[in-house]
Amino acid sequence: MDRRFLTVLGVSLVFALVVSSIFYQMSARGNNSSAQKAPAAQELKDVVVSSRPLALGTTIKPGDIKIVKMATESFPKGAFSKDTEVLDRPVVSNILADEPILDGRLAARGAGVGLNVVIPVGMRAVTIRVNDVTGVAGYVLPGSHVDVLVTGHPPGGDQTVTRTFLQNMQVLATGQAMQPDARGQAIQAPTVTLMANPDQAELLTLANSEGHIQLILRSGTDQAIEKTRGSRTSELFKTWGGGYAPRPSRGTQPDEDTEPRPVRRRVAPQPQPVVVAQQAPPAAVPAPPPPPDQVIVIRGTQKSVETVRSSRQ
Repeated sequence: MDRRFLTVLGVSLVFALVVSSIFYQMSARGNNSSAQKAPAAQELKDVVVSSRPLALGTTIKPGDIKIVKMATESFPKGAFSKDTEVLDRPVVSNILADEPILDGRLAARGAGVGLNVVIPVGMRAVTIRVNDVTGVAGYVLPGSHVDVLVTGHPPGGDQTVTRTFLQNMQVLATGQAMQPDARGQAIQAPTVTLMANPDQAELLTLANSEGHIQLILRSGTDQAIEKTRGSRTSELFKTWGGGYAPRPSRGTQPDEDTEPRPVRRRVAPQPQPVVVAQQAPPAAVPAPPPPPDQVIVIRGTQKSVETVRSSRQ
């Protein structure tokens, strides 16, 4: 064989061995890293999740939960690993199906069921009676926020006054429903339950007894408290240029800016009887004297008229 060919072949083999060795080492390092990470990814931990949607006020029973495996590094803060830690505890916030149950979503065991589990310490639930108008046509739903207006007669006042006296009140329930309609539809209910502190509870009870209450729906993101001065009956009758004036007494001219003139009906005049006055008889007029007797005299070419005395004169 040619020595040059053998030299090229040997160099090629050495180069191939070097390249293969480099790729082998790189592959080995990658496999070692994967092998080291694999055991960490396989570290799982039990977590308690809901087996169905759990509504507000529900007391958790064995059929409401299940235990699944979850990576340790993904374990939620406040979650539970044992079902005994969540059984017989009321739900204070809606929980979706297959959602891990967190401690902040549950009340203490023995706290009761229903509405009382969602009332914070120091707050109260006050129920007032409403109708289609007072309850904003049923669109005051659980979880919404409202302002409360009261209309009545203040002591010593002579006018009806409407005033906003409570603002940003949270609605706990409408009727006996503690959850809004899933489709966002209105809920027609005869009562609405609001969350209030003890002082607000007293005001609501007094306003419901002594005046007329009206709920005003507001945005859930609007937390501002407005300062209002109230509205009085006299303000309803203000005109563009002045205020309301009482009706003037008889004999005075009403003010065109404050009091509209009454509309008068046109009445057709009634026919009056015609009275004919009797005229006095005319006085006697003497008869005119008789005309004188005249004679025409012609003398040649001359013509004249001569009066002849009458024997009656």
